[in-house]
Amino acid sequence: MTEGRDWIERSGARAKGRRPAFFDEPAVDRLYSLTLALASELSATRERLDTVERLLEAGGSLRREDVEAYAPDRATGHERGEATRAYIARIMRGFQQEVEAMEHPDPPIMDVVEALTRP
Repeated sequence: MTEGRDWIERSGARAKGRRPAFFDEPAVDRLYSLTLALASELSATRERLDTVERLLEAGGSLRREDVEAYAPDRATGHERGEATRAYIARIMRGFQQEVEAMEHPDPPIMDVVEALTRP
């Protein structure tokens, strides 16, 4: 299926059109893009390690073909899905906090002071 593909060449492929910009500083967009790409690679590595651990536990040894051919059952898929959701939630917590702050901003400090000084 993916045999014969030049993944290094493919990694340099560019989408048509302009890159979306989310922040005022382009370097911040690039930094987040790099961070999320690394997070994605780590997530895939975690799943592969889980496969290796399960195969070793089941049989005591393994071959690369066993890892490549492994297909998780429903329970394992659910467990991995939960682990991935928790992992993404930890990574994205900073963004989530920023969105929550924008949706429910703290009142200006003088409003708080005024409320506290009323009789």
